[in-house]
Amino acid sequence: MSDLLDEPEFLLLTGRTVYQGVEKEKGKFTPGYQEYVAICEIDPDDMERLNIKESSRIKVTTDFGEIVVRAVKSLRAPHAKTIFMPYGPWASIIMGAGTDGTGMPTLKGIPASLTSAPNEKILKVTELLEQFYHKYASYTR
Repeated sequence: MSDLLDEPEFLLLTGRTVYQGVEKEKGKFTPGYQEYVAICEIDPDDMERLNIKESSRIKVTTDFGEIVVRAVKSLRAPHAKTIFMPYGPWASIIMGAGTDGTGMPTLKGIPASLTSAPNEKILKVTELLEQFYHKYASYTR
């Protein structure tokens, strides 16, 4: 897989999934929640073109941040150069907080790049919150 592109190659969409919703009800600190939410769904042709293997670790980068998640082959193909991440803490790191007066953050059509991240860790919810939202540590004590 190539290094980070000068120009973002993908459009990131975020949204709800059945699995994300079911696992959220079981608890956001469960392994199942991470399994179904710390992912990026990618078109199979894009995965092949970039030599991304199923379940490999990738870094998704936008103008708002970057996060390491697990690559998942999208079952909703074809949709070249469009990636999807379920709503959750991982997607929140890389989507815009600005609402442009609408009251809704940027959730769809976010320019994004993908890079291979085989040696990087997918953060657990608690680790992610501690790293990106420093206040979390005081709430758990």
